[in-house]
Amino acid sequence: IPSELRKKPWEEPRLTKEIHTEVQLKNYGKFLEEYTSQLKAIEEALDDSIGDVWDFTLDPIALKLLPYEQSSLLELIKTENKVLNKVITVYAALCSEVKKLKYEAETKFYNGLLYYGEGVSDTSVVEGECQVQMGRFISFLQELSCFVSRCFEVVVNVVHQLAALYNSNKGATKIIESSGVHFQTVYEHLGELLVVLITLDEIMENHATLRDHWKMYKRLLKSVHHNPSKFAIPEEKLKPFEKLLLKLEGQLLDSMIFQACVDQRFDNPAEGVSVSKNSAFAEEFAQNIRTIFANVESKLGLDKYAGVCGLFVLHFHIFRTVDKKLYKALLDVCKKVPAVTLTANIIWFSDTFLINKVPAAAKMMDKKSLQAIRTSRDTFLQQKAQTLTKDVQSYYVFVSSWMMKMEAILSKEQRTDKLSEDLSNRCNVFVQGILYAYSISTIIKTTMNLYMSMQRPMTKTSVKALCRLVELLKAVQHTFHRRSLVVADSVSHITQQLQSQALTSISTAKKRVISDKKYSEQRLDVLSALVLAENILNGPSTRERRLVLSLALSVGTQMKTFKDEELLPLQLVLKKLDLISELRERVKVQCDCSFLYWHRAIFPIYLDDVYENAVDAARIHYMFSALRDSVPTMLHAKHMESCEQLLECYDKEIIDVFNEHLLDKLCKEIEKDLRLSVHTHLKLDDRNPFKVGLKDLAHFFSLKPIRFFNRFIDIKAYVTHYLDKTFYNLTTVALHDWATYSEMRNLATQRYGLVMTEAHLPSQTLEQGLDVLEIMRNIHVFVSRYLYNLNNQIFIEKTSNNKHLNTINIRHIANSIRTHGTGIMNTTVNFTYQFLRKKFYIFSQFMYDEHIKSRLIKDIRFFRETKDQSDQKYPFERAEKFNRGIRKLGITPDGQSYLDQFRQLISQIGNAMGYVRMIRSGGLHCCSSAIRFVPDLEDIVNFEELVKEEGLSEETQKAASLLDSVLSDLTSNSAEGTEYFKMLVGVFAPEFRSVKNMHLRNFYMIVPPLTVNFVEHSISCKEKLNKKNKNGAAFTDDGFAMGVAYILKLLDQYQEFDSLHWFQAVREKYMKEMNAVVKEQNVQATSQDEKLMQTMNLTQKRLDVYLQEFELLYFSLSSARIFFRADKTAAEETQEKKDREDVAKADAASSEASVSTESSAK
Repeated sequence: IPSELRKKPWEEPRLTKEIHTEVQLKNYGKFLEEYTSQLKAIEEALDDSIGDVWDFTLDPIALKLLPYEQSSLLELIKTENKVLNKVITVYAALCSEVKKLKYEAETKFYNGLLYYGEGVSDTSVVEGECQVQMGRFISFLQELSCFVSRCFEVVVNVVHQLAALYNSNKGATKIIESSGVHFQTVYEHLGELLVVLITLDEIMENHATLRDHWKMYKRLLKSVHHNPSKFAIPEEKLKPFEKLLLKLEGQLLDSMIFQACVDQRFDNPAEGVSVSKNSAFAEEFAQNIRTIFANVESKLGLDKYAGVCGLFVLHFHIFRTVDKKLYKALLDVCKKVPAVTLTANIIWFSDTFLINKVPAAAKMMDKKSLQAIRTSRDTFLQQKAQTLTKDVQSYYVFVSSWMMKMEAILSKEQRTDKLSEDLSNRCNVFVQGILYAYSISTIIKTTMNLYMSMQRPMTKTSVKALCRLVELLKAVQHTFHRRSLVVADSVSHITQQLQSQALTSISTAKKRVISDKKYSEQRLDVLSALVLAENILNGPSTRERRLVLSLALSVGTQMKTFKDEELLPLQLVLKKLDLISELRERVKVQCDCSFLYWHRAIFPIYLDDVYENAVDAARIHYMFSALRDSVPTMLHAKHMESCEQLLECYDKEIIDVFNEHLLDKLCKEIEKDLRLSVHTHLKLDDRNPFKVGLKDLAHFFSLKPIRFFNRFIDIKAYVTHYLDKTFYNLTTVALHDWATYSEMRNLATQRYGLVMTEAHLPSQTLEQGLDVLEIMRNIHVFVSRYLYNLNNQIFIEKTSNNKHLNTINIRHIANSIRTHGTGIMNTTVNFTYQFLRKKFYIFSQFMYDEHIKSRLIKDIRFFRETKDQSDQKYPFERAEKFNRGIRKLGITPDGQSYLDQFRQLISQIGNAMGYVRMIRSGGLHCCSSAIRFVPDLEDIVNFEELVKEEGLSEETQKAASLLDSVLSDLTSNSAEGTEYFKMLVGVFAPEFRSVKNMHLRNFYMIVPPLTVNFVEHSISCKEKLNKKNKNGAAFTDDGFAMGVAYILKLLDQYQEFDSLHWFQAVREKYMKEMNAVVKEQNVQATSQDEKLMQTMNLTQKRLDVYLQEFELLYFSLSSARIFFRADKTAAEETQEKKDREDVAKADAASSEASVSTESSAK
């Protein structure tokens, strides 16, 4: 085996290792490829929504920028100088505790107290609810009591620790050389803790509800004390409980928390610490107060001002000395700053505080200057009311330009060569944003709370201005939030840059100290402190590190280690470091609008303003964001079973106001606009935009949904739903309005971009008229109230209380049939048949009446005897005599004879027949419009067979068979339409022509008097059309002609009636009279008697009218007769039917014969 192929035993493991490595690398490569493709897929799915801009309303993931480490204070403070370590550790621990206590007070105790009694409306308070609330609250007060006690202990300890360092006692050992060391930070923290106690006092002072409930609760306890068994409480438990209550009341509710704190005994000989007699400490204390105050006064840092006042009072109570100059300076600040907001709606007047707590100094002040401070508050408010609008404008410009700077600076790519400059710019822009937020927040809180505490009314302009400021405040916060990713990226770089600047400055000073060869303990302390500062700066910029740094520099800056021009930049760098390290938290605190809960009365005014100025409606997002800020604070409410109740109450209140002042107004306005736009053809209010103004409400619909609590309010969806609901409900009430509402829907989409839902209601046209169903149910009313027109096929209402008369035509009927289906046609005819039966019964009774029958028989006999002399024509005079004579038989109260009533009966029968005719026409109309989509009516394919051939599913076959049946129905209906007249003749004719109804045979003889009666009635109706009182006016009544034609057909008396030649007789009679009048006129023309001439003209006119009316009746009757095949007698019809049947039989026989011959041939 060649040597190069020979394996060496020690190389084997190496080979296997390489193989494994390759396999793993391949796997890893594969994983990376898959992972990349998955990420790509996710990115594509997210599409446009992915980006570095964060939405404020949707915040599923939050970035916490607070620097964090797990090192304790003991691990951080490590130098060779053990004594210094101990000093700094003690102060750092105390300051940390103060911060924790302050945080606990701000989150838990302030809110728990402030929200006490909220969330219950005055009307819904149940008896005993107050005591129950207080009962739930006692445990919270007990916790507060422990908290206050702890605060007292910390205050005492801080004072002791400071006093121990600055000891004026000659015999006492010096811990460190403290002559040049000023631990200003410790005093500032002590001030913060005192402010917490002052705030608790102020909350208690202003909380009337809490005190009232407390009194009620104590009363309740007394009644329990008298009768413990009733309340099932053992007596031995009551005594300690009452003691606890007394303790709580004394400690907390009397607003003496701060007073009790400063009145504590600070001298404790047991611990060997002298405080009140310690002059060095007294001087150090006073100097620190002056230093802090100097900083406060120059910057007007209101947050520290209350702390300075607290320290001043504490100094007075310990040492019983007053620095009058400082006292006056403290009071002078009140003129510039009338009040300080401690928390939410709790406002604090420092002058009142200083006068009450340091009465010795107050006595030395002159009354005028104290009065001047109070008046300065009023003037401040008056000036604020005037300058607010200007403030808003200037801040609007500041904040807008700042936002532009933020966008510009953060969207710029960072250049490596200008990194330092770029970071400094970013740092300055961030700090500027916080400063703007601080200024705006101070203006809003101070102004609102001052108005509230002094109970002064605010003008609407001020309210709007303050709301604008709230929006600006939120805009600052949103800007930081939108750019969270870039800000987070910048913050860590900026802190590093600031730390390096500080380190450079410190190392310079350290070199200076080292170069000085003189040794002293003080110099050693300074060096150790600077080393500690350097160590601290080499690490994350946590709160603890920054605290230790400031304490270390308090020691390290003595002995002129830093020159003045070095110290100021260093202090500035450290301030920036403070701000940038807690950037997100500082922004949140400054932009927090939870105080708006107490001023929510301004919300309605704000919404009205937004509604009026719809152009910048998007700002409403900022306001809702501000209102949302109070939600986290409410979670600390303890007086209800669950804080959810308080949240629900708040939620409901805000939403109700929002609905009332914006959404509902918007809905109504949009609806009104749509209505007016659709009904422009009517004369409506003036809508000229130049006169009444124009509001573009469409801006509201381009808004994103507004986030509030755990839901979104979508204005567009709300309005769309409102319009959908309204249009649907109103369409159901009046179906014929569907077209109007469809138009309004389309307009809403075009004008406002609202996506409306179709109503899908059965659409009736505006010309639906009376519904077929209604007419069918009340056919007896219909035929008596409506008049028929034969030629136009319409029914017109006789009279109406309205200003218009209803009409019904074929289109209405067709629409009705379309709504209800063709089945309704047969039902209608059936109802008509029932109606005719009743009417014919009355008809028969009239014809059977002796007076009528005898007159008719007489007239028939007369005509038979005299027809040869009268040229086969029935004399007009005879008919007229019959018409007049019948009046002698009696008249109804409204002046109608029996013949009038009989005419009306026939008209009603005719109307019923006209209605049947219209139903048939309507049915054909409806069917033809439905079947117009079938290409060829002669050749309709059978869908069921086709579906079966294709072997489709059972459901499809069923659907196909249904389609076939519908098509066959439509074709049969549209082809012929049922011969309803034939049916209605066929059903009554045998009965009319039977022997037992012989009295009806005289009917043809009553037709001439009936026509005379009808013509007189018709002329009087037409004449009424021109009169003012149109009661009874009409221009058509063809029901009479239809009725006469129908009844003559039933009796088979067309020939008998024609034998009378009645209409020829009428024409002759009137022509004769007209000729006579013309002759008379010619004769009179010569004599020129005017009156006589007028009479002649009138007579001629009257004759013309009568003749024309008879002619019209004749034409109508002739037309009506066509429907009933008047050309054929009953006998001829029977013969024709027989012939038709014979032909059919012959056809059938011949076809059978042809079939048999074919089969035999086969």
